[in-house]
Amino acid sequence: QVQLVESGGGSVQAGGSLRLSCAASGRTFSRDTMAWFRQAPGKEREFVAAISGSGRRTPYADSVKGRFTISRDNAKNTVYLQMNSLKPEDTAVYYCAADRGGSAAYSQVRNYDYWGQGTQVTVSS
Repeated sequence: QVQLVESGGGSVQAGGSLRLSCAASGRTFSRDTMAWFRQAPGKEREFVAAISGSGRRTPYADSVKGRFTISRDNAKNTVYLQMNSLKPEDTAVYYCAADRGGSAAYSQVRNYDYWGQGTQVTVSS
């Protein structure tokens, strides 16, 4: 059974940091494009960051560029999202996702085959 399990969410004050982890199991994900999305109440799910299987390509949403860093450890089947200089507008449920096909359209929700259950991130001002 394929599973993606996120952890590391929580509540922080503006300017603080959190590190999210996504542990994948049930198959090998080393060739998959992995990504983080987020969804705030009343809003659509939006792209945050992605990472290619090799780790060489790491596109980011403009809203998080320079503050967030995505990385992966293929030996551990785990993807990370280091979030620094957090802002109240970063408050959302954060989801990990995997794309088996490694599509170039990495920011599109519909391209991802597997999703985690999400972890809440709350940033207070």
